[in-house]
Amino acid sequence: MGPEMMQSFRDQAERFGTRFITDQATKVELASEPGGIHRVWVGDEEHRARTVILSMGAEHKKLGVPGEEELGGSGVSYCATCDAAFFKEKPTIIVGGGDSAMEEAIFLAKFSSKVTIVHRRAEFRASKIMLERARSADNIEFLTPYVVEAFEEGAGPLQRIAKLRNVETGETSDLEIGGAFIAIGHEPQSQIAADQVRTDDEGYIVTEGKSTRTGLPGVFAAGDLVDHTYRQAITAAGTGCAAALDAERWIAAQSERPDVEAAIHAEVSAEAKMPNPPFASPSVA
Repeated sequence: MGPEMMQSFRDQAERFGTRFITDQATKVELASEPGGIHRVWVGDEEHRARTVILSMGAEHKKLGVPGEEELGGSGVSYCATCDAAFFKEKPTIIVGGGDSAMEEAIFLAKFSSKVTIVHRRAEFRASKIMLERARSADNIEFLTPYVVEAFEEGAGPLQRIAKLRNVETGETSDLEIGGAFIAIGHEPQSQIAADQVRTDDEGYIVTEGKSTRTGLPGVFAAGDLVDHTYRQAITAAGTGCAAALDAERWIAAQSERPDVEAAIHAEVSAEAKMPNPPFASPSVA
C-alpha cells in the first residue's frame, strides 16, 4: 500500500543518514553567487546548506463551497486518474471547462455510468480537439451555464447531491451523483521563493532545459512545483531523484574549486565563533 511504501522510503533514507524536520519552512534566503550559503528558516530556527531542492508542490484549486471540505476524499475528489475506479457504474460530475476537465472527464467515463461536465459558461477554455473528444463520448454530458453552490450527503452511503445554480436565470436544482471531481486548475506553492527564483505567469518555478536547475547556484526544483502537465506521484518522485542527482553533482563540482571552498569555510568558521551561531555545527549540508 502507498503509506507503507512511503514509510519504507523514509526508513531507507534515515539509514543513509537523512535527518527529517517535519515542519513548515517559513522563509528562505537563496544565495545568488557560487559558494554562497543558502538559508532556510523553520520558525526562528535557521538551517544552512550548500544546496536546496525546492519541492513544495501544487495545490488543487477548490470551489470553496459548503460540503466540499467535509466530503473531500469521500465523494469529492480532485484527481480522476487517482480515484475514478471508486465510482464504477455511478453517475459523476466534473466541474471545470479547460483541457484538464476534458481529460479528467474522458478518463472518468471509462468507469462512471454517466459523467456530467458542469461549467459556468457556455464557452469552454479547452482546446477544440479535447472538447471534441469529450463530446464524442456516449456517456459524457454538458451542463452549462451552471455553478455548484454546495455538496450534500444523499440518502444512501455512496450518494451525494450537488446543488446547482444557473448563472443566467438564477434557477437552482439538485443533481444526484456518486461523486464529484473538481478540475479548475492548480496553484503552485512557490510563494516562499517566488521573488528569488524565476517563475512563469502561473507561478510554477522555471528550470533550465531538461535539468532541475533553477538558475541560482545550488538551487534545484522538482515535482508538481515545476510540472504543468502530469502531476502524478510517480513523476514527482522521478524529478525528485533527478534533483538529488543534480545537487550531488553540483556539490562535487564545487568541491573541485578552491575559491568556492575557501569562501564557504571562511563564512562557516566566522559564524561558528559567534556566541549563538545560527547552525548546530560548523559542517554545512
